[in-house]
Amino acid sequence: MAFAAPKPHVMVLPFPAQGHVIPLMELSHRLVDYGFKIDFINTEFNHDRIFKSMQNKGAIPEGLHMLSIPDGMDPDDDHTDIGKMVGGLSAAMLSPLEEMIRSKKIKWVIADVSMSWVLELTNTVGVRIALFSTYSASVFALRMKLPKLIEDGVIDESGNAKVHEMIQLMPPIDSTEIPWVSLGSTPERRRVNIQNVIRTNRLIVLAEAIICNTFREVEPEGLALIPNALPVGPLVVPMSNPTGHFLSEDLTCLTWLDKQAPSSVIYVAFGSSTVFDVTRFHELATGLVLSGWPFVWVVRPNFTKEINEDWFNQFKQSVNGKGLIVTWAPQQRVLSHPSVACFMTHCGWNSTMEAVLHGVPFLCCPYFADQFCNQSYVCNVWKTGLKLCSNEQGVVTKEEIKEKVVQLMSDKDIKARAVMWKNMACASIREGGSSHANLLKLVKVLREG
Repeated sequence: MAFAAPKPHVMVLPFPAQGHVIPLMELSHRLVDYGFKIDFINTEFNHDRIFKSMQNKGAIPEGLHMLSIPDGMDPDDDHTDIGKMVGGLSAAMLSPLEEMIRSKKIKWVIADVSMSWVLELTNTVGVRIALFSTYSASVFALRMKLPKLIEDGVIDESGNAKVHEMIQLMPPIDSTEIPWVSLGSTPERRRVNIQNVIRTNRLIVLAEAIICNTFREVEPEGLALIPNALPVGPLVVPMSNPTGHFLSEDLTCLTWLDKQAPSSVIYVAFGSSTVFDVTRFHELATGLVLSGWPFVWVVRPNFTKEINEDWFNQFKQSVNGKGLIVTWAPQQRVLSHPSVACFMTHCGWNSTMEAVLHGVPFLCCPYFADQFCNQSYVCNVWKTGLKLCSNEQGVVTKEEIKEKVVQLMSDKDIKARAVMWKNMACASIREGGSSHANLLKLVKVLREG
């Protein structure tokens, strides 16, 4: 009697934030399609959120196993406070991960680059580890350059910008907008971020490969700076499959979009971490109305804590028919909808790649971390969008929003370039494309054990 060969077994470890879980879940779906068994490891808090959001999405595909371990935070702590979580993750998770790898006889781990401390396990349990970059190849290269930037006096060891200058990578980025500088909300958190990056950078030489959610044609310079880079993006899965969202998607926006004219709708979404104060929120709301174009606006429950509920309800009623507000949207399905004309975004890398893949022009409003670098790509390199500029108080005004919407909607060159990059992105993931070839290369390496 013939027995089927066991499926190759891989552990996947994302950093516990929405923008990190989604692309690694998308990669996991692709590996399941190629016959792999995947153990997908979330923190206990995120594990529960994902299952709650997936109630209406059907079963998890066979071969994908959702597991969880503690994140080291107390039950009363704010588990969405990423800055607070970072410092204690490795201490809380290394031992359970080591035990899991030993008991399951895992030979390969694909780990988020923000979890690079897991590379220590290559020496203790002999597991092979590929890192996954949830940000652009250029930002990964910038990460590796941080010690040199400190040595040159551009920033100090606590992440404070010492000089105001442009760092000449592709795309160029201002020293005050280095991701790990803008990420810390306090001086102490900036220091912890920078020191954590420097410490784990020394481990990255132990990685067998750097898997990137990008494609060769869109980031040739950045990819050239990364040894063993495997660009396999833009990563997508069938839109009906669950991809690890922490909030339930409101599908009514798709029905609403069906009723709108082609290329007429502004899609407004700022990811899972951006927070607006009352002034920024009011200016955005008023600016969308003044633009005169229909819009779908994603307003998460924690997008702002300062808005008067009665005012917000009145606003939603006042724009009824012209605008739709939802708590979370099926973003790829929205971006691929023929009614969508542009994407007002925080420029997170997932959102950036999704918009590139679907040929949607950008209105850029970065919040923190790598988003400023991604905005530079969009506006200065690819030239597929416009920057929403803040005033002296750091607020994007309603007048600025109206002006840039009107400008973008009439710019045929931007639209043409967006279509050009869409065609390149689609070609890269089709059979014979550069990203498809790299995915097959990854599959072959992982099967070798």
